[in-house]
Formats: sequence, structure tokens, C-alpha cells
Amino acid sequence: MRKRWLVSICLVVSAVFFISFRENSNVVYAEYYNSGLGTFRESLESLVADIQANDQYTVDAKEKLRRKIGTVRHSMKSVDFWLRYLDPLAYKSVNGPLPVEWETEVFEKHEKPYKRIGAGLTLALLYLDEPRVEKDSLLHLVEKLLSVIDVYCADSTTKALTTFHHFYLCNRLFILNLASIYTTGFECPQSDSIVPELRTLLKSVDKINRCFNASFPESKLPTGYMQLFDGMCEYVREQPRDYTAFDHFTFLREYVNPLFVLNQKAIRDYKVVSSSLVDYTLSKQAKSIFDKDLYSGQDAKGLFLRVKDKDALAAIEKVGKLLFYDPILSGNNMRSCASCHKPNQFFTDTSVTTPLNYNNKEVLNRNSPSLVNVIYNHLIMLDGKHITLQNQTLDVVTNPMEMGSAKEEVVRKVLSCKEYRKTFRQLMKYTPQEKEISFNHIASAITYYYSRFSSYYSPFDSAMSQSTALGKDAVAGFNIFMGKAQCATCHFVPQFNGVKPPFIGSEFEVLGVPSDTAYSGISPDEGRALIYASKEMQYAFRTGSLRNAEHTKPYMHNGVFRTLEQVIDFYDAGGGAGSGMALSNQTLSSDSLHLTLTEKHQLISFIQSLSESIKLEAPPYTLPVSNSKYLNKRIVGGVY
Repeated sequence: MRKRWLVSICLVVSAVFFISFRENSNVVYAEYYNSGLGTFRESLESLVADIQANDQYTVDAKEKLRRKIGTVRHSMKSVDFWLRYLDPLAYKSVNGPLPVEWETEVFEKHEKPYKRIGAGLTLALLYLDEPRVEKDSLLHLVEKLLSVIDVYCADSTTKALTTFHHFYLCNRLFILNLASIYTTGFECPQSDSIVPELRTLLKSVDKINRCFNASFPESKLPTGYMQLFDGMCEYVREQPRDYTAFDHFTFLREYVNPLFVLNQKAIRDYKVVSSSLVDYTLSKQAKSIFDKDLYSGQDAKGLFLRVKDKDALAAIEKVGKLLFYDPILSGNNMRSCASCHKPNQFFTDTSVTTPLNYNNKEVLNRNSPSLVNVIYNHLIMLDGKHITLQNQTLDVVTNPMEMGSAKEEVVRKVLSCKEYRKTFRQLMKYTPQEKEISFNHIASAITYYYSRFSSYYSPFDSAMSQSTALGKDAVAGFNIFMGKAQCATCHFVPQFNGVKPPFIGSEFEVLGVPSDTAYSGISPDEGRALIYASKEMQYAFRTGSLRNAEHTKPYMHNGVFRTLEQVIDFYDAGGGAGSGMALSNQTLSSDSLHLTLTEKHQLISFIQSLSESIKLEAPPYTLPVSNSKYLNKRIVGGVY
């Protein structure tokens, strides 16, 4: 057990550190951090003592520990504002939601995923629900948390408190989590604690804001911020304790998003500088949580990353569109990108469950996911096989079951067309790192073309910017989505995909998708485990965006469901495990959601409000002429 003298050591070390800059006015702010951290540590040590005092974990003993953990969680919320941002890896041991994680962050995605063992308060609560509780296992979850508190006391961490920069970055993450995490139950297993913990969190952040303003008067929060924040706190105090009755829509529209706007303005005005990888993908320029420039998941330009000239970009887009429709990319010159990703169907194919195999006889195992908004994923394809869109393009073109070609052959055929050859030669000056026209040029033009369709907005986005109203059923559906239906614990605001704040990684879920609508068995596709074999990742797939879902049937990786009603019924039943299929590693709760028919219809109304106003284009009339006559029989869009 951790001894109480560790508290004193931490306080002494922190005091020595703070004395070094006591002459600065920010000591008030820093001391509040130190005080909150010390209280959190003391509550943890008390929890450890209570766990050790039990030799048998009876029903009553478990219930007492649950209440004690609930108290500790409230002390954690008093410093959560800092903990999440200052060391996100350590935070996985503070309140990590998963016992095992395999995924790397965006700045690590070039590396093979490694296994991370979780710990902390959420997992401790979940462990108490097990029929047999072992003292050592429970202690491990809490003592590992206790050990990482030292990280937050270290000079390397607390030195951030000496300037104003970190505050606005912490605050940005805090606001984004208000929109995506804090009100959904994502990391709070006791649903009746979600709203009380939110109230505690807001109360502590209110104190943090006031301490910050007093300590850093030259870079204090913008005019109107505290008034709006006070209004939000009052709004939450008036909300019911039941989180399923919480009005997420008003909370996000009237308070959270406007606070984000003001904080972003402060980041720009004060020229806030980040030294943290947490901010890797976030944009300082985004003026709303629902701004399509909020974060970047993919570089759609590829080789043309540094091209800014409008005429050059127009040329890249034009040639990319021609190539997207051109079956010259396939081995038999009969299949194009548009064969499976039809631009007039939101870049998917709604007419089939899964596309035809290259042999034009069999079908593929997976359906064609929409390419719209794919740039907001860090890992590409349903199993996360690729880290760039350009690598995905190469894989599809060379896959013998999809387009059946070869990289060198594609380049040769493309350059046999004068129009292609001329355009790429003109663009070579923008890619001095390439000595000759390569497949990378071709793939980059294609990804730049279709990524342009990810910049459109939906009625829900417009409502969140307070530009328009949203229908009552859609508003009710959003609140169900964020609450009772638990959809938002996997599909995160604002892209409603598996990328949550701070938007540096893609999440995968095991849902137990059936092989047919009769639920005769689990789909045999092992998903993520085919890329990186692990027990936890078996049958796991990347969580896709719900934007435009109204138009992108069929659903799930194998296209097993044809309607949104079927999808909602699947989730309502508790996924595959809830439908009676054996699946030990399902990440989706197997409990029924008990949604009413009205609630299901409202959910669909909300999903429909995410349909974006995309301007669909006509395909090209003709394709570039080749100097090889046999290639001039190509048909726009391909044959099949």
C-alpha cells in the first residue's frame, strides 16, 4: 500500500517548485492545481486502505466500495481539466475505459500497434460487477492509478502551469469533451453518476477559470466567456439527474459550441503555442466544433501537399476526376473506382450487398464504404489496414479481387494518354522529390478529387451554428442518441465516427455482426485481427461515420442490413451477443436498450439530419485518348 508520506513528498516537491516562481502572480492558479491533486491522492490512498481491509467481497462490501469509488471519482473531476491534457497516456491509468487497448495514436500510426493494459476508476467499478472479485486484481487497478499521480507532480509536467499557453489548450480539450464524452457515459459506468459528476466537473472548472484570470490578467478569458460559462453551469444544475433526460441538444448548441468559439478566438488572439502531441491534428482556425476544418485525419493531397496555386489545384482535381472514372486503372480496363464508389450514390454502391469480385462472378466479403468524410479517419479501410488514402488506392488497384492491376502497368497505360501525360508533366514542378511521374501522382490526384466532397454541411451542423432550427423529432433523436441509446459512446461528435477528442486515433468495436438477418451466426470476417492478430481485436471493425447514412445502405461491414430500422433493432437487442450468438469479446453492451418505436423513429430523424448538402456532379463525357488503340474502347465508369 502507498504510504501517506508520499502525499507529503509530493507537496514538498511541488512547494519547492512553486517557491521558485512565487514572485509571479500565477501562484494562485498553480496552488489550486496542487491542492486538487493532493486531495485526489489522499482519496485514492483511502480507497486502497478500504480495499485491503476486505478479505471477502460480499454484496455489501462491494456496494460500499462502489460508493467510495464514486467519491474518489468526484475528487478526480476536480483536476480532470488538467489530467487529460497534461499527460494523456497517464490518464489511461486514471480513468481508462478499456482493460486492453491495441491502437496507436496518429503520431505513432507508422508503427505496429502495441498492447496497453488499462487501469483506473472506471475499470475498478466494472470489475466489482464480476461474480468473483480478487483483492490483488482490484488493488492493481487502483494502485497503478496511484503510481501515475507522481507523473502529474513532476517538474516536467507542472512547468506548463507557469505560462498561459497550456490553459487554453486544456480548455479546448475540456470543451470538446463536454460535447463528446462527459455527458454520454463513455467512461462513467454508473449512469446515475453522469450528471452529478458533470456538475462537480463544472464547479471545479469554474474555480480554475477564475484562478486563471486572477493569475494571468494579461491573457484572461475573453469578454463574455465567464457569463456564458456561468449560464451553462446554471443550465446543468437545472437538468434532471437522469442522464437519459438530459437535453444534450440545447447544452451543445447554446453553451458548449459558443464557448468553443470564444476559446478558439483566444488561442488565435493570444498566439497560443502548443508543445504537446495532443494537439497534433487540431486546427486553431476552426470557428466551431462542427467546422469541417476542426481536425485533419488524412492528407488528401498526397504528393501535392504543398500546392497552393488555384489553377494547379484545379488541374489536379480535373485529372483526378477523370482517373476516378477511368477503367484504365484495372487489369482488364473494365473496372474503375466509380464501379464500387458511385459518386451519385455518395461514393458507395447502394444497389448491392457487396461488390462483384474482379472475376465478375463471385462477390467480395465487404461492402463499399462511402468515401465521403473518409478524410476524418486516421486509419483507412474497415480493418484499419492503411494509414494513408494513397496507400489504400494502391492496394485496391493491385488487389487481384478488386481491380487486378499492377503499379507499373497502371503508370504505363495512364502515360499512354496525351492528356494525362501533359497534365502530370506540368504538375511535376510541384513534386521535386519525385524524379519522374509515378503511381503516387496518380493516387494523389484521385484522393484529392473525391476528398472535396467531404467539405459539405448538414441541417444538424446548421442548427448547431444557430443558423437554422431543427425539427422536434431530430432534436429528440439526438438526445436519445447521446443518452438512452448510447450511440455517442462509439460515434463521437462532431463527425459521428470513431474518432474522439483530441482526435488523434481511430477506434474499433466488436459488435457481433451476424452473417445474415436470421442471425444464424457471426460474420466470419475477423476484421482488425486480420491485420494485427489479437484476441481483443477479433471481429473488430473501424467505427464509421453516421453522416449521410440515410443514403449509404447497405449497412455494417458485410452489408447485412438494408435499412436503418434493422440497424437500430440490432443495437437495441444488444448486438450479436444480445441476440443469442456466442461472442466473448464484444465491446458493445449485450443488454437491451429498451427503445420504444417512437424513439427509434426519432433516432432515424436525427440520422437523416446528418445528410449533407453535397453537390453531385455528372461523370465526364469522354476519357483521354491513348496511343494504344485497344485502350480506346474504355467506357466511362467501367463495365462492372
